[in-house]
Amino acid sequence: MKNSHIVLLGLIVLLLASCKEDREKPKVSYDASNRGKGIAKTDSTLIAISDLPIQMEGTDYLIHPVGDLSIREKGIKTRYGSSSVNDLSFTISNYGENEITGFLQNLKFQRVDSDSIKTLTDKPVLIQTATYLKSVSDKTKNQIMVYTMVDMDTNKDGKLDTSDIKALYLSEISGGKLTKISDSYQELIDWKLVESKNCLYFRTVEDTNKNGQLDKMDVVHYNYVDLSKKNWKVISYKPV
Repeated sequence: MKNSHIVLLGLIVLLLASCKEDREKPKVSYDASNRGKGIAKTDSTLIAISDLPIQMEGTDYLIHPVGDLSIREKGIKTRYGSSSVNDLSFTISNYGENEITGFLQNLKFQRVDSDSIKTLTDKPVLIQTATYLKSVSDKTKNQIMVYTMVDMDTNKDGKLDTSDIKALYLSEISGGKLTKISDSYQELIDWKLVESKNCLYFRTVEDTNKNGQLDKMDVVHYNYVDLSKKNWKVISYKPV
C-alpha cells in the first residue's frame, strides 16, 4: 500500500509538471506556419479610456495615458448564497517620481498652450512604463522620455502581453521622435541612467539557441546611449 501511494504521488508530480510546461508560453515562436503573424491586431471589443492628464515637472506638455476599461468579475457572498458582480475600474495608470506605469495602449501629448493632441504611436503597443528623465533635462536641456513596452507579438498568439518580448524606446517630451533603441527579438533586462555621463545604459538578452525561451544559455548584450547628443546612437560595450 505504501509503495502504491509513492507511485501515485510520483504520477501527480509528473502530471503537474507537464501541465506547467503546457501553460508556459515561449517568448519567441519560430513556427513557419505562423510567419507573418508578428503584428497583433487591436481588439475592437475593448473600450479605450484615458486617465486625467499628467504634467512632468518643468515641462510644457500634458501627457494623457490611454488604456482599456477594466471590468473584473468578483464573487460576493449573501445570506441567500453566492453571486457575482462586475467590478468596474476607471483607473488605468499610476504616477510617481516622473514615471507613469500601467498596461497602456498609448500616450497622448498636448502642449499646455494648445488644444491639439498628438499620439505617441499609431501601432498596437503595450506600454508598461514611461519615465521622464528630469536630471538629463536639468543639465542638457534635452527633455527626454524613456519607455518600456511590448511592440511585437513575438510568440505569435495574436495578442500583445507580458509573454512577448519587451523593448526600450526614447522620445522627446512632446512625444515626437519616437525611437526604438533595443534590437527586435532581444528582451530588455533592465536600464539605468548614469547622470554623471548623461548616458542611458541597458541590457538585453537574445535567444541565440533559438529554443523560444530566454535562459542562461543565451547571450546578454550591453549598450548605452549618450543623451546629451541630439542623435540617439546606440553604442555596444563588453564589460565581461
